[in-house]
Amino acid sequence: MPRFDRLTPETAVGASRELLGDLVERHGTVGDMVSTMAHSPAVLGGYLQLSRAMRRAKLDRRVSELISIAVQSQQGCGICLASHEDAARSLGVAEEEIELARQGTSSDPAVAAIIRLGLRVYREPATVTDAQVDELRALGHSDRAIADVVGVVSLNILTGAFNLVAGLTPGGQR
Repeated sequence: MPRFDRLTPETAVGASRELLGDLVERHGTVGDMVSTMAHSPAVLGGYLQLSRAMRRAKLDRRVSELISIAVQSQQGCGICLASHEDAARSLGVAEEEIELARQGTSSDPAVAAIIRLGLRVYREPATVTDAQVDELRALGHSDRAIADVVGVVSLNILTGAFNLVAGLTPGGQR
């Protein structure tokens, strides 16, 4: 059961009212997470900015979704996990690869290595080593793609943690 009410442009205050109003005007509706994030203009604004910024990532979108699946399998946000699985499917990712991502790996060694990096960034970023970064480079990952993993993980931490704290669950829309 959600712990916070969904807000609308009419019920939100301050900067959140403006942000929600702009989103509703552009998209018609907003989901539970966004309307609930509006309780904090800082969280909503930060989420929107980071989400927009990550659209410019050089990391392949399919790989980004697989990293997100791996992270959300650990973090436990059902809404995020379902969303990233659906996105991966829409990009043509095979069910076997989605299942492997849930387990923190891939059948492709280069993708498996970058998923491992994503999970390490999620769990214990201080333990990332020079050798691991060198391995990613040797597998063809650019420094920009490696850096983008930190952004993908950060966005997943924000959305997953918010949904869990707010009590938002799959199919829990009101």
